[in-house]
Amino acid sequence: MSNSDKRQQVLAPVCALLLVSAGTIPEEGPYSLFWTAPAILIAAMLIAWAAESAQYFMAQGVALAILAWLQTLPEFAVEAVFAWKQQVPLLMAGLTGALRLLTGLGWPMIYCTAAFFKRRRGGRLNEITLEPEHSVEVLGLIASMLYSFFICWTGTLDLIDAAVLIAIYCIYLYILSRMPAMEEESVEEMERIPRAIVTARRPVRIAAIAGLFLIGGGMIYFAAEPFLGSLLSVSTALGIPVFVFVQWVAPFVSEFPEKVSAFYWARTVDKAPTALMNMISSNINQWTLLAAMLPIVYSISRGSVSAIPLDAEQQTELLLTLAQALLGALFLLEMKLQWWEAAGLFALWFAQFVLSPVAHVHQYFTFAYFAWAAVDIALIVAGRRKATAFPCFAAMWRRHMRRAI
Repeated sequence: MSNSDKRQQVLAPVCALLLVSAGTIPEEGPYSLFWTAPAILIAAMLIAWAAESAQYFMAQGVALAILAWLQTLPEFAVEAVFAWKQQVPLLMAGLTGALRLLTGLGWPMIYCTAAFFKRRRGGRLNEITLEPEHSVEVLGLIASMLYSFFICWTGTLDLIDAAVLIAIYCIYLYILSRMPAMEEESVEEMERIPRAIVTARRPVRIAAIAGLFLIGGGMIYFAAEPFLGSLLSVSTALGIPVFVFVQWVAPFVSEFPEKVSAFYWARTVDKAPTALMNMISSNINQWTLLAAMLPIVYSISRGSVSAIPLDAEQQTELLLTLAQALLGALFLLEMKLQWWEAAGLFALWFAQFVLSPVAHVHQYFTFAYFAWAAVDIALIVAGRRKATAFPCFAAMWRRHMRRAI
């Protein structure tokens, strides 16, 4: 037995709790959908109630960051398996597909849901307006995305990159922790279950919030693999290539909890900004912690410090994802998401989905995203659009961070 094999045998248990399995995702029968789908749905609702309750006793951003991490457990588990098996093409397919789905479908879905329920009440929603404290998430998204441009340029993802990405996330989380908790005057506006938790005695409240987080997170973690396995069996029967399945189909499953929580908040209209921040927290979580996890697991699997190599095709996929993220971040710099911006993000994402089999089509979409982003940057420079997130963040920093330094 080689030294590398011995090291792998010693290090393998370290990943036992992180990995779904040390092999590929096993196929399940389609019937598994009848219990896994409801399990993930219920788990997402439990976590949404816990996060809504917790944000009254901690910074809303921190509660949403915890929610985002728990919701992305299925994506972490799947990506960990790909990294452990050193399946780099599938690893990048899953990462880029999930991120594009969050921005291209998730953000517009939040706007459409809020607009629909606003119209049912006899009103009209032209934009989702963010709160000043949400500037932390907006700039956190930009910071994590900008470093990912460097990773795309170097063509490798290594342990140094992992350390930088983890540091970015820790700084982001620390700043969020200094932000104020939600004012308690609005407790009566909450749904029945979160309101009961918030108004309960302190020991009961803590136990309920912690229990909902733990139970919901555990249900998502254990239901994710059979849910993906059952969908994989369906894709195999239909003759869908594995790469296409991982990039375009699997993210619908792994990102499903975010969609449920986002719908739950967006349908109230007033909490549409919270729903959008939930989605952005998931974006930041995947650009930082998920990307950082990959070279760590990959190195442990290989038994030595190793960088994940990105070939030309993978760099193209990553650049397209970054182009979409850049455009979305520029939209949010005004601290709002307007209807035509949500429509544009969805139209470009849906066109990719439909035209994905066409050769070189992703290069054209990359150009389209960057061209639109260039127009937005020009408008900001000319003063036609305002980068409101920067002065909002500066004001929040002066108000809440100076006392901590």
